[in-house]
Amino acid sequence: MDYKVNYENWLTSPYLRADGLAELQKIANDEKEIEYSFGAEMEFGTAGMRGIIGYGTNKMNVYTVRRATQGLAEFIKANGNGAMRRGVAISYDTRRNSKLFAKTAAGVLLYNGIKVHIYPEPRPVPMLSYAVRKLGAFAGIMITASHNPKEYNGYKVYGEDGAQMSPEDTEEVVKYISQITDYFSVKETEIDEIKPIKKLGLLTVIGKKLEKSYYDELVKLTLSKKAVKAVGKKIKIVYTPVHGSGFVPVTSILKKLGIKATLVEEQTAPDTEFSTVEVPNPEFKETLSMGIALADKIKADVVFGTDPDCDRLGVAIRNEQGEFVALSGNQTGILLLDYILLRLKTENTLPANGVVVKSFVSTGMAKLLCNNYGVELVETPVGFKFIGEKIKQYEQDNSKTYVFGFEESCGYLRGTHARDKDAVVASMLFAEMVCYYQFINKSVWGRLCEIYDKYGYVLDATDSIKYSGLSAMADMNDAVAKVREKEVTQIGIYTVSGVRDYLTGVRKSDGETTELEIKGVNCIYFELLSGGFICLRPSGTEPKLKVYYSVKAKDKAHAEKALAELKENFAQILA
Repeated sequence: MDYKVNYENWLTSPYLRADGLAELQKIANDEKEIEYSFGAEMEFGTAGMRGIIGYGTNKMNVYTVRRATQGLAEFIKANGNGAMRRGVAISYDTRRNSKLFAKTAAGVLLYNGIKVHIYPEPRPVPMLSYAVRKLGAFAGIMITASHNPKEYNGYKVYGEDGAQMSPEDTEEVVKYISQITDYFSVKETEIDEIKPIKKLGLLTVIGKKLEKSYYDELVKLTLSKKAVKAVGKKIKIVYTPVHGSGFVPVTSILKKLGIKATLVEEQTAPDTEFSTVEVPNPEFKETLSMGIALADKIKADVVFGTDPDCDRLGVAIRNEQGEFVALSGNQTGILLLDYILLRLKTENTLPANGVVVKSFVSTGMAKLLCNNYGVELVETPVGFKFIGEKIKQYEQDNSKTYVFGFEESCGYLRGTHARDKDAVVASMLFAEMVCYYQFINKSVWGRLCEIYDKYGYVLDATDSIKYSGLSAMADMNDAVAKVREKEVTQIGIYTVSGVRDYLTGVRKSDGETTELEIKGVNCIYFELLSGGFICLRPSGTEPKLKVYYSVKAKDKAHAEKALAELKENFAQILA
């Protein structure tokens, strides 16, 4: 790809926006920036596309959004008039240009005669997933870069089941996208304001009625009404939406249940710069620091926050020393899983064919819990769309009843109202869980300690190795390929009891091979005889090579020592 020619074509195009012209003129003498912006096209995968906001074929802008949407439009038209009439549901978060990109996508679809259902204000991923299902839309678009830094934005596409679009359909959309070589050729119907276009009859604005039905669905999932009624207005919880789209839905559902939460007021308003945090990722304790400071002031024991598109929940709780500890996504997942199974079993409502679904890189503690409660555990590749696929499968064949799903990256879903991570329902359940334990004179931290005492201390951690440049994705995949070629039987003092190659779908152990249910995923998974694992996986959305570690020990001190040794020895294998 001749990036210099591409740069000149954009720079001299009469269709380039004025702000785009100014931006490209500024980098006229920056060869490296021109190469990055125009040396590749944004990759459109099963998670859509995500990148730095700016002008160029390799960045997020109205032209790359138009091109992607035209590809989606062609796919919809190929599925007939029925698909066009069912249309596309659209939502967006509070990031830079999110509303602009949402209106751009809507305009392209309208120009192609495809119906559009759009939220008038920022609404989270789960509400978009719900809208696709409730409205019977053929597809959905969510404008977001999730928890990425402020410089990023992205474009997620959903299928008619409310889950992120399947690999097969995505492949078809990509074929249509790749046929569009002139980024300025895509036309759109201009939308100044998000309001119904009566003369076309194709644009509808999603209203309060659908939002109310979403909250009503969540209320059905509550598990401790008596406890909430008794202490819901007395408990002290701090919540922050971190300037994102979670503010309205999370506060609405808590109010509906009668649970009091104190808000971090400075972080409730939408802010494209996320000016009060370094990164809007609630997984990090630093992101919750203002909430923790407020919690100390009002003597609260729990702080939770949601990311910009409100599909991830981050939590910090006070330990026995009175200090706040930021829970990992695995720890929050274990607490929610234990709470859900405990309450269902206590109320004799745990389905006999109940199933919990998690990604295979998420904590091994889930298996111990599920065994204790007599519930089946199923594993999927990384990506919540695969959990969504399992929900769809179980609904179609009635083989199992979905109870809960989670990923270590702070993504959780109870209920089948949505087919993606839902931090609204996760926030509701966590707040309800706080009420329940306070009602029986316990704390969330106390319950976590009880879980460790019963099952052993499982410590999970994730490292990310950053890559950069146009070849970042290829370089990450090459790194995994090199490890795949090595015969690894020992990692320091840890014996490797089995190696799962999720690319070929084969597990090797003691010279024997067995087929895995999952294949076609570029991951290497080392099973440790001690009960832990190491998994090496290139991220599908960021230029990061991820290494997942899980170790089991008798207590935290021994687990931390074991983890440090494991990391040091695995680094030698990666070298």
